[in-house]
Amino acid sequence: MGKGYAEGPAAEEAARLAEEAERGPVEEAPPERPAVYGCTEDDPERHFLGWRDELDPDALFAAGKAWGIVVRRRAA
Repeated sequence: MGKGYAEGPAAEEAARLAEEAERGPVEEAPPERPAVYGCTEDDPERHFLGWRDELDPDALFAAGKAWGIVVRRRAA
């Protein structure tokens, strides 16, 4: 004979909540920012140049200060 409320979706949800409580708090992902990578005369390998909101990659390229520029999202 069935146990009524102790079966089905309600029981599955209770089990899921119990498992989450055992694991502890879930860490939130760090905020991401657009990061600028490129090559320079000092370092011809692609490396981090700075944050997109703090420098203009188009201006760096136009001035010949950096090339091979890419912008990627990365944890701040």
